Amino acid sequence: MQPYKNHKSIAALINRNNVDTDQIVPKQFLKKIQRSGFGVHLFHDWRFNADGTDDPDFELNNPAFKGANILVTGDNFGCGSSREHAPWAIADYGFNTIISTSYADIFFNNCFKNSILPIVVDSQTLSVLMEEIEANQGVSFEIDLVNQKVSTPAGNGFHFDVDPVQKHNLLEGLDDISMTLEHLDKINRFEENQKQMLPWLWSSC
Repeated sequence: MQPYKNHKSIAALINRNNVDTDQIVPKQFLKKIQRSGFGVHLFHDWRFNADGTDDPDFELNNPAFKGANILVTGDNFGCGSSREHAPWAIADYGFNTIISTSYADIFFNNCFKNSILPIVVDSQTLSVLMEEIEANQGVSFEIDLVNQKVSTPAGNGFHFDVDPVQKHNLLEGLDDISMTLEHLDKINRFEENQKQMLPWLWSSC
C-alpha cells in the first residue's frame, strides 16, 4: 500500500447523495481477481453513454476536473453492498481523498485499507466547499494529513478528525498484513518461547 502524502490537488465535485457501491463500480465488472484495473469502470453507468462514449453531463467528464485526486461529494457516500472493489476503483482512478458528511461504515474502513483518506465534515462546511468548486471549477485544495487540515484558496479551510491508528497506517502505507509485520520481532520471540515450553507441539512442524 502506498503511503499517503500531503498534497495539493484539483478537487472534483459530485453533488449527489447516497452514491452506492453499485454505481461506484457496477456488478458486471467484479470478475477481476486483482485490485488493479478498476479505475476505467468507476461510475461506469454515469460516465458513459450506451455507445461507450463519454457522457458530457456527468461531473467527472468535466475537463476542469481532469487529474483530480480529491473527490467532494454528498451525504452517505459508499452505501449499498460491502464490495471492496469500490475503493479499489476510486484509488485506481486517481482519487486518494474523499470529503463528505457521512459514509457507509464498511466503505469508510475499506478506504483506509486502500490509501484513501475519507474526511468527514458537517453539512455547512460541505456546502461551502461545493460552492467554492462550483464558482471556480478546477480549484485545488491542499490536504495536510499530518496536521489534519484542509486548505482552500478562498480561505474555507478546516481541521478534521481521524483515528490515530488509521492516520498512522495511511502515512506509513500499512495494510492489515503490514501492521502485523511491524510486530514481527515479538511474534518470533513468542514462537521461540512456545517451542521451548511446548516442544511436542512443534515437533511435526
